[in-house]
Amino acid sequence: MSSIETVHVVDDDPAVRDSLRVLLEAVGFAVRTHDSAQAFLALAPELRGCVLTDVRMPDIDGLELQQRLSECGVPLAVVVMTGQGDVPVAVRAMKAGAVDFLEKPFNDQQLLDAVHRALQQSRQLREAESGAAAAAARLAALTPREREVFDLLVAGRPTKAIAKQLGASPRTIEVHRGRVFEKLGAHSLPDLVRLMLAAEPMAARRNPS
Repeated sequence: MSSIETVHVVDDDPAVRDSLRVLLEAVGFAVRTHDSAQAFLALAPELRGCVLTDVRMPDIDGLELQQRLSECGVPLAVVVMTGQGDVPVAVRAMKAGAVDFLEKPFNDQQLLDAVHRALQQSRQLREAESGAAAAAARLAALTPREREVFDLLVAGRPTKAIAKQLGASPRTIEVHRGRVFEKLGAHSLPDLVRLMLAAEPMAARRNPS
């Protein structure tokens, strides 16, 4: 199940879980149901697809579930389901990154549209994560001194300033600069900046605030 895109329904109400599963499977989605956020989170790092979760659940609610997925860097887009009076909570969820919210009772088409959007966002999240991992791996090939030179280059420092800051000659810095460009397959300073930006999601995942 983890190797294909799946709609993960997280709800403590078995009747809701079953009805959503029947509807989604009827139109061709793979579906997996979870009776609590705790049960889902134990599996989440290995899963693909998107999450359809109720906001109001015991112990860990939908908002906290969404937050934990984000903190762990799990690329699963989230759609939250709300009862009457929970719209402000759903708005908070969307501000925190949820794809959509569905106010109960919602119709079938609203649900299907939200799931399609969530699966598309999950694909985009996985692509970004894959690109970040590749960029981080390329940067990891630099020596500590080359990484220092790289960081100062993308900060906009000229060769002479880098040499002064690192206590080296400009000629030595030029040699390091050349190796940085060669190892990273870069042809210009903008190439280095793009690589740094691509690697940032992985850095944030290793060093969460």
